[in-house]
Amino acid sequence: MAHSSFTAGIVAGRLDASAYDANFSDLHPAMDDHTALVAADRCYFCHDAPCITACPTDIDIPLFIRQIATGTPDAAAKTILTQNIMGGMCARVCPTETLCEEACVREAAEGKPVLIGQLQRYATDHLQGQGVHPFERAAATGKKIAVVGAGPAGLSCAHRLAMLGHDVEVLDARARPGGLNEYGIAAYKTPEGFAQAEVDWLLQIGGIALHHDKALGRDVSLAKLQAEYDAVFLGMGLGGVNGLSVEGGDKSGVLDAVDFIADLRQASDVAALPVGRDVVVIGGGMTAVDAALQAKLLGALNVTLAYRRGRDRMNASVFEQDLAASHGVRIMTHVVPVAVHGNGSVTEIEFEYVNADMSGTGESVRVPADQVLRAIGQTLEGDGLPDLSGGKIAVNGAGRTSVDGVWAGGDCASGGDDLTVTAVAEGRDAAMDMHSVLMGAA
Repeated sequence: MAHSSFTAGIVAGRLDASAYDANFSDLHPAMDDHTALVAADRCYFCHDAPCITACPTDIDIPLFIRQIATGTPDAAAKTILTQNIMGGMCARVCPTETLCEEACVREAAEGKPVLIGQLQRYATDHLQGQGVHPFERAAATGKKIAVVGAGPAGLSCAHRLAMLGHDVEVLDARARPGGLNEYGIAAYKTPEGFAQAEVDWLLQIGGIALHHDKALGRDVSLAKLQAEYDAVFLGMGLGGVNGLSVEGGDKSGVLDAVDFIADLRQASDVAALPVGRDVVVIGGGMTAVDAALQAKLLGALNVTLAYRRGRDRMNASVFEQDLAASHGVRIMTHVVPVAVHGNGSVTEIEFEYVNADMSGTGESVRVPADQVLRAIGQTLEGDGLPDLSGGKIAVNGAGRTSVDGVWAGGDCASGGDDLTVTAVAEGRDAAMDMHSVLMGAA
């Protein structure tokens, strides 16, 4: 799917086939049985484990690692999946180095944590690879719930509701389920169709119907959903993208980074995806880093990541920043775009250096660019939504909105940190609260 006309410098097939295979192979190859046992043996199995507190989904990490160590990886997987039904994806994309592994006692003592994320992947892959679904539905409640958005929050909510005996219908604006797991995460983190395989596995619980190409506001209203369902969960993410409000920001070759990543994720052949020779990515979050690194892996000669603050203020983790830099991505900090230059198509982008308080220094620099990728934040789209806070749907701790019978979670809701694992936790917790309300316990 094309989102812009490409300039002459933006072409496909910059590398040979073997280079693409190497560049987009699995970032962290799966552990074998022996490696997993050795890694599990390093865990102290802390009674008051700080890693559990650091996990947004509260997985009992020492327990599942002990289960791996005793040769029962499927039991370990169930321990994980009871708290985080998308534990397989989170094991691949969660910034464990700033969450559970940073809190690991081994990290504090030796600077080398237990490889919690890779062990989590080992366990969940072992179970899911058998096509086994370890959960069963409770007796039918007769309640029917609408979930808007088939991303991590919506799918997590839907699975928990189905497991509790409710019937769930999931409406999603795109042609395929998965949300950002399918469309918004770097291809080298989730190769070989894992995102769709995980969704197919999750749906084995039963009681969940998927409806594609159904967008809130365009195809269905919140009021209609409220009238037809016993409860509604909103987990549709953020559909809008902030524009580049500078002179020349609408030139050909200026694209949204989320579209660039989505095109790459949906491409049957990554070699067919055009990429510039000189690529500039504007932003400091995970989307920006993913876009910059993948542009380099597609064969861009020069890739620059430009951010308005220092590296210590970037939302992307230090690990992700260093990964991009190790592949040749240049990271410029304390710069803001002021103009895009070129005759119809971008040829340069001009930045001004700024101070820590974002005031301009008067100094500027021009960076050659035939492709500019915007990753400067997304916005909530839709009319007739519950009350907003900071541009997102206002929720309490359990995901309740200002409208009775309507819950929300994930990127579209306030209070989150835009992580897959947090979205999963919010969907799960909203489902539990929804269940209590529907069954008269709250």
